[in-house]
Amino acid sequence: MPEPKIMNLRKGSKVWAEDRDSAWVAAEVADFVGKQVRVVTATGKKVLALPEKLHPRDADDEEHNGVDDMTKLTYLNEPEVLYNLERRYELNDIYTYTGSILIAVNPFTKLPHLYNVHMMDQYKGAPFGQLSPHVFAVADASFRAMINEGKSQSILVSGESGAGKTETTKLIMQYLTYVGGRTASAGDDRTVEQQVLESNPLLEAFGNARTVRNDNSSRFGKFVEIQFDANGRISGAAIRTYLLERSRVVQITDPERNYHCFYQLCASGRDAEKYNLGHPSLFHYLNQSKTYELEGVSSADEYLKTRRAMDIVGISSEDQEAIFRTLAGILHLGNIEFSPGKEHDSSVIKDQKSGFHMQMAANLFMCDVDLLLATLSTRTIQTREGNIVKALDCNAAIASRDALAKTIYARLFDWLVDKINRSVGQDPNSRVQIGVLDIYGFECFERNSFEQFCINFANEKLQQHFNEHVFKMEQEEYSKEEINWSYIEFIDNQDVLDLIEKKPIGIIALLDEACMFPKSTHETLSTKLFQHFRSHPRLEKTKFSETDFKMAHYAGKVTYQTETFIDKNRDYVVVEHCNLLSSSRCPFVAGLFPSLPEESSRSSYKFSSVSSRFKQQLQALMETLSSTEPHYVRCVKPNSLNRPQKFEKLSILHQLRCGGVLEAVRISLAGYPTRRSYSEFVDRFGLLVPDLLDGSYDEKVITHNILQKLKLENFQLGRTKVFLRAGQIGSLDSRRSEVLDSAAKCIQHRFRTFIARKDFVSVRAAACDLQAYCRGCLARMLYEVKRKAMAAIIMQKYSRGWLIRSGYVKERAAAVAIQSSIRGFAVRQKFLYGKKHRAATLIQARWRMHKFRLALRHHQASVIAIQCLWRRKLARRELRRLKQEANEAGALRMAKNKLEKQLEDLTWRLHLEKRLRVSNDEAKLAEISKFQKTLESMNLELDAAKLATINECNKNAVLQTQLELSMKEKSALERELVSVAELKKENAQLKSALDTLESKNSALELALVKAQKESDAAIEKLRQVEEKWFQLQENVKSLETRISNLEEENHILRQKALSVSPKSNRSGLVKSFSEKYSSALALPNSERKHVFDSPTPTKLILPFSHGLSESRRTKLTAERHQENFELLSRCIREDLGFKDGKPVAACIVYNCLLHWHAFESERTAIFDYIIEGINEVLKVGDENITLPYWLSNASALLCLLQRNLRTTGFLIAAGQRSSGASALTTRVVQTIKSPFKHIGFEDGLSHMEARYPAILFKQQLTACVEKIFGLIRDNIKKELSPLLGLCIQAPKIARGKSSRSPGNAPQQLPSSQWESIIKFLDSLMSRLRANHVPSFFIRKLVTQVFSFINIQLFNSLLLRRECCTFSNGEYVKSGLADLEKWIVNAKEEYAGTSWHELNYIRQAVGFLVIHQKRKKSLEEIRQDLCPALTVRQIYRISTMYWDDKYGTQSVSNDVVAQMREILNRDNQNLTSNSFLLDDDLSIPFSTEDIDMAIPSIDPSDIEPPSFLSEYSCVQFLIQHQK
Repeated sequence: MPEPKIMNLRKGSKVWAEDRDSAWVAAEVADFVGKQVRVVTATGKKVLALPEKLHPRDADDEEHNGVDDMTKLTYLNEPEVLYNLERRYELNDIYTYTGSILIAVNPFTKLPHLYNVHMMDQYKGAPFGQLSPHVFAVADASFRAMINEGKSQSILVSGESGAGKTETTKLIMQYLTYVGGRTASAGDDRTVEQQVLESNPLLEAFGNARTVRNDNSSRFGKFVEIQFDANGRISGAAIRTYLLERSRVVQITDPERNYHCFYQLCASGRDAEKYNLGHPSLFHYLNQSKTYELEGVSSADEYLKTRRAMDIVGISSEDQEAIFRTLAGILHLGNIEFSPGKEHDSSVIKDQKSGFHMQMAANLFMCDVDLLLATLSTRTIQTREGNIVKALDCNAAIASRDALAKTIYARLFDWLVDKINRSVGQDPNSRVQIGVLDIYGFECFERNSFEQFCINFANEKLQQHFNEHVFKMEQEEYSKEEINWSYIEFIDNQDVLDLIEKKPIGIIALLDEACMFPKSTHETLSTKLFQHFRSHPRLEKTKFSETDFKMAHYAGKVTYQTETFIDKNRDYVVVEHCNLLSSSRCPFVAGLFPSLPEESSRSSYKFSSVSSRFKQQLQALMETLSSTEPHYVRCVKPNSLNRPQKFEKLSILHQLRCGGVLEAVRISLAGYPTRRSYSEFVDRFGLLVPDLLDGSYDEKVITHNILQKLKLENFQLGRTKVFLRAGQIGSLDSRRSEVLDSAAKCIQHRFRTFIARKDFVSVRAAACDLQAYCRGCLARMLYEVKRKAMAAIIMQKYSRGWLIRSGYVKERAAAVAIQSSIRGFAVRQKFLYGKKHRAATLIQARWRMHKFRLALRHHQASVIAIQCLWRRKLARRELRRLKQEANEAGALRMAKNKLEKQLEDLTWRLHLEKRLRVSNDEAKLAEISKFQKTLESMNLELDAAKLATINECNKNAVLQTQLELSMKEKSALERELVSVAELKKENAQLKSALDTLESKNSALELALVKAQKESDAAIEKLRQVEEKWFQLQENVKSLETRISNLEEENHILRQKALSVSPKSNRSGLVKSFSEKYSSALALPNSERKHVFDSPTPTKLILPFSHGLSESRRTKLTAERHQENFELLSRCIREDLGFKDGKPVAACIVYNCLLHWHAFESERTAIFDYIIEGINEVLKVGDENITLPYWLSNASALLCLLQRNLRTTGFLIAAGQRSSGASALTTRVVQTIKSPFKHIGFEDGLSHMEARYPAILFKQQLTACVEKIFGLIRDNIKKELSPLLGLCIQAPKIARGKSSRSPGNAPQQLPSSQWESIIKFLDSLMSRLRANHVPSFFIRKLVTQVFSFINIQLFNSLLLRRECCTFSNGEYVKSGLADLEKWIVNAKEEYAGTSWHELNYIRQAVGFLVIHQKRKKSLEEIRQDLCPALTVRQIYRISTMYWDDKYGTQSVSNDVVAQMREILNRDNQNLTSNSFLLDDDLSIPFSTEDIDMAIPSIDPSDIEPPSFLSEYSCVQFLIQHQK
């Protein structure tokens, strides 16, 4: 791309020369040989070249690391553009502007620091071009233009396969979602960006394939339209696709692949077996290429990702199965082969294998196999006489098979896109949108077919749109600068577009015409092309082929092979195919092929031109783009190996031509390619006319005078810039080089003179110094002897004193320690003795009682056994006597009488046994009742524990589990009681056994023995119940311990303290809260309780109003509470000021709550009233006054609560068995005392036992203090941000004699911006101290403010290249010195460690202003200069640095290479390695920190305000003061 030459070449000129391998190489003019120029390249090679083939090179740019905008290049030409991209790519700066166009070079490595949320926040709202180039800047510019102008925008992302178009599109959508948010939707909280990106795996599986240049190439164009509502929030999205490469389904070349979904299905395992699929090499549509797997990609894993994407999109499992069944059917369809039939031009299934695949395809499509065969091998022609069935030969049958496969796949892809659009959701009411176009770039391969022709046609269309946009931008720039641009020529490619699409003789029209005739071939097509376009400058014949043609596109000439043009352009819709699949038993397949209208079904073929349809889609796309404001992103693939840090110049130069970047440069060259601001122009070329600089302060006039004096023409002076024609900057640089050469010679002459005189002066001074040194040595030696003698005396004196003092201190400390140890030991021994004595006494008592009870039971059992044995012996003896007497005559009556007496005796004994048994039962029932009472008391204790645990929400589950265990134990005890009831039944059985005593005496004995055994068993069971109760007691003890530990976890409630918002709108503070809490004052008589109910003994005393009626008492209580609320409302609403630095409002509120016993109340609403009152005041008051005032009051009230309240733990009872019955032990009260007692800090106030509302109030107050602190901090940051934006970059200063006088010092830069920050900090400090905010809070606040200053300045420094300069470093360093003075004046009490918070910006600025950066090693930079900075941050500063004052260079290339190696290694290990700093939004203190830091406060020593006399409820305060 030659540049018009107005450049004068001379020996030593820096130029660019053409090179076959590297495109362009840096060279220097060595000599002139006739009309040619001999140049020496950077490698030392000598080359002869024509002057018009050389391009000027700016030697100064080599010292920099490239420019972020190509328009800033001194020479805007092809090699400069290429070289600038290479320099930035080596530094991982992958983004570069060319005006408003963004060039993105694929890094082929992870750069997570460029794409995190913090980086998006930096670009949000930033003016375009202010920060470093980034894709986020383009997205933000489109979003801001849409919001401000109300016009739809479009972002066109283009580039060749593998250049990173898809990733760039994802980043754009991610940023638009970040800035635009999303409107609320029911049931789906995913953003549009998430939904669209979640559908990407699905589209990539069905629309991407491996090509020669990329393993994951999109074979279709995609236009994502993100819709916004009136508020600028994302409301919907739509995806449009263009030109799916249908022919790839049936035909691929090695080493490419078919679409990914086929290989994923073959690797799916069970699903593949279900569809009779195997390895891809078994299928004709896949085995045309020997590449089946992709490096580093698992097809099985990708299949699972595709299935997950289908689930996310909302495709049902039935539809998913139908989709993959359809894919499997296409693969089986491709394996159907035909052989010639018996009839002429007919075909049949080739073999059994083809028949199997035919059957499988029919089964998968759920259609009739015979009908499928007939559809593939025959055609039906409708005539007036009837239908004629025509047989197809083998080739036609195969073509019919492939057409069916392509049609099914195309319709399946369209169905997926439509499903994704329905899932994402569209907004029909959206008026503005941002469209992101991800489309294939210009393609030029060794063999270019119909697909490349369509793709390049689309790129020609887009290039025309691009040229119009670039030209429009040029016009806007010229109009903005108010210069004349009417004669600038517009470069257009309309002739190429006419050649392709113009009717009736365009290439597409001729191709459609050829497709209409069945006998047309590619030879006839080529002949027609050459006949109609024989003289067209854009089309020509090739030398070695009669059918190929060459077309001159904007990016270069491309040779097209026409062999497959006609076949690929034909898209016949075969009616038999549609009818076959529309009749499928599968609803999914039938839905893909709706019934054709009657008119179209009359013809077996319905011709459709692919190129014409694509032209229509392209036209619709261009109309959409024309209605929007375009933004361009050109993606570049740096190398064909997909490796990082490899820059193939020839390939990139070709991509720049294809992407239109060089075309944009050519458009710029047609006008004024060189544009410089007046200050930059005067800085660079003012040295050519130094006499003009002292006469005027207007840089525009100086620029005009410079150009006139140098006799340059055709330049334009705009409002802020000077515009130069191509080549004029070269003439200026030549003159500048001459002036600099002569100046260098003059400097060398003066410098050598200076060195010689300096050597003489130094020798003379050395002699004088040597003499003075010798005399000084003698005097110093004498002084040293005297000084040492005096020092020795002083050291002896102090050492002796120190030894004596240290000995005394040690002895005294040892004596005190021994005394305290002995006394403590004695007390502990006494306590342990008493404890052991009480324990021994208790053990002895229990043991004696247990031993006596065992002896009694044993004795009782022995007596009963002896009685039973003795009675049995007497009965046997009497039985023998009765038998003897029974033999005697007349003794029967006597025996009868005796037996009757014995029966009566036994009956009496039986009644006696019954009474004994009943007494035993009663004793057992009494013991059981005691157990029941114990159970009931234990249940009461468990209920108390349960009520206590209700207030501790985070431990509710644990306590519930313990209660469930207790209920299980209770049920076990009830089962034991049931067993006791069974004993009663057994006693009844014993009673029936006694009734049968007449028949058998032995049965009575056995029944008594059985009853004794059962009684023993019952006693054993009761013992087991007793053991279980002891286990229950241990569980209850552990429950008590857990409940007591809950007190330490109350800080969890602090997060919820301020989350409850008022339930209704309040017109007034007193009225609103009175209404809100009126329900607590108007409870029914049966349920009403005192609002400040106190658990003290005074609660048992009858109130003085006992004689009053209930209604009267209720009214008095409500009036008293209303008065309390009004008082608190007035104390909160009014500014009561301070007394001796103590906040009056906090002290009054605390005294009132203390007097009303509010802290001891089990239930009260007054604490919520206070918290909501404070929140209400914070909302309506002036933040600059209200927030510091209430920070002081709230923190004082919190300290009073923390120091004077103590928390009472919950009481848990444990049961112990004593004297045959269970008894409850006394409760153990654990009191958590103030932490100040442990450190010896008491404020003299009595401690109160606080209930749950008071504890919750303290936590709410803590959250309130944190909230007020956060509001103050956020307000400070909000006011400070615009001031810091002005302080990061040095302002432009006026030019005059004083600024350029060689004898004067450099002019001081204005520091008004830094002074405004100092004034702001002074006003902040005065506000805080006026409201007596404790120094602890001021110190924390100032520290966080300075941390924010450090973060803002440091991040701005890393994001803006114009800030990384030497002069800007000096400017910021002087401002930091002002901040250091302020910190010193504020003192450490208020400033704390604020100076250390500026470490990052101080070290970064210090690095900018050192002169010898190139001599510093990486170790010295990391350890000495910038120890706090990471390698990534040092790398960023080093690559962005440029010296605008002294021309010093950045660090050496070796250091840059070392840092790049470290970063590449870290990129693989770190998940987030951003070079930006994050703002810390945490609260830097806790309640304990406030207690430790704030001094004690006596709330009683205040003077109450005068209005307190109006309230009777606070008369105690007034009386106390009197």
